[in-house]
Amino acid sequence: MDVFEAVRTVLAVRRYAERSVPADVVRRIVEAGRLSASAQNLQPWHFVVVEERTTIRRIGEIITTGHYAAGAALAIAVTIVKDKRIAVSDGSRAIQNMILVAWSEGVGSNWMGFGRMPEIEALLGVPETHQTLAVVAFGYPAEELGRGKKQRKPMNEIASRERFGTPFA
Repeated sequence: MDVFEAVRTVLAVRRYAERSVPADVVRRIVEAGRLSASAQNLQPWHFVVVEERTTIRRIGEIITTGHYAAGAALAIAVTIVKDKRIAVSDGSRAIQNMILVAWSEGVGSNWMGFGRMPEIEALLGVPETHQTLAVVAFGYPAEELGRGKKQRKPMNEIASRERFGTPFA
């Protein structure tokens, strides 16, 4: 799948099939995060890949908006260096790369939580130098999804040319 097709069709997945993700696919997903651009090439992230079912279920209990994580094949906690203002955007870029690469491999995902998660940090042994930005659940979708069926505002409402309000068309 080409990059634009992945962007055009990716959807949040909250129900996962009981099927593991092959190690080579997991490695590509993590590699997509590692290869992300970052300000001054500081790479202020560390990814904790969790495939242990008990830990994944516990993550789903801790992140109240992410109970569906319990059914995921894996979860990746994206941690960032504390007190680095740009780390939030750099970590977010890494997350988006991982989501798109996963999708291109047929693996769905969903971003859970945002910002400090002390319970997750304790569970995963995150050192004091880092804080959790988000946890992303990954797995094969439990059901066929309508790829690309998104409800988005029209282009003329979200983009301008040269100056705000000048139609992009």
